[in-house]
Amino acid sequence: MSVFTSIDSGSPLILTVPGLGGSGPSHWQTLWEQSRPDTTRVELGMWDAPHRNAWVTKLDQAIRGAQAPVVLAAHSLGCLAVAWWAELAGQPFGWPVAGALLVAPADVDRTGASKALATFRPAPAKPLPFPSILVSSSDDPWVSTHRARELANAWGSFHVDAGPQGHLNAASGIGWWEEGQALLDRVLDAASDRGGRPRNAGEGRTLLAINATEAAQAHFLGA
Repeated sequence: MSVFTSIDSGSPLILTVPGLGGSGPSHWQTLWEQSRPDTTRVELGMWDAPHRNAWVTKLDQAIRGAQAPVVLAAHSLGCLAVAWWAELAGQPFGWPVAGALLVAPADVDRTGASKALATFRPAPAKPLPFPSILVSSSDDPWVSTHRARELANAWGSFHVDAGPQGHLNAASGIGWWEEGQALLDRVLDAASDRGGRPRNAGEGRTLLAINATEAAQAHFLGA
């Protein structure tokens, strides 16, 4: 699947889920929304004073209103909104959310975490009901690599270490973030086959692990 593919009736809709403060004009989420016809933002509101229940409700409304399989592309606190939605929605595997790319999840449980994150504590610890890749940076000030791996293990996500790239946001200088687009393609392939048939849990997670490893080697490890 090409990152430039036009949207069609069988393709998932990609919903971006920003974190605390939203995503500005130079953030990869904003750039993807502007460049991909299959991508749109979930307007969670309350960007500077988020509340878990309000964000989960807004996310649920966006997912239910999509009228298509959905793949989520979340950043920072948006990853926690996705995990809490999965915890509370109780969807069957792969529908309506078919997969997720979870980038630089905020560690809401860390000592000294902002009070703005309080309603998202503790981080959910159940496997997500869809295939997912969790990407973290080795020098992210908001989540350690160890904690990112813990979250990936708890959520059943395939973990990719992006190396030292800060919080994987606009300040990281990654722009349109081609590596992230390649990982998103892996999620899309794991979510359904070329004919639009949803994959079961075993198929999705196996394919995701194989493809995510290839992407990591090609883009992050220089192989």
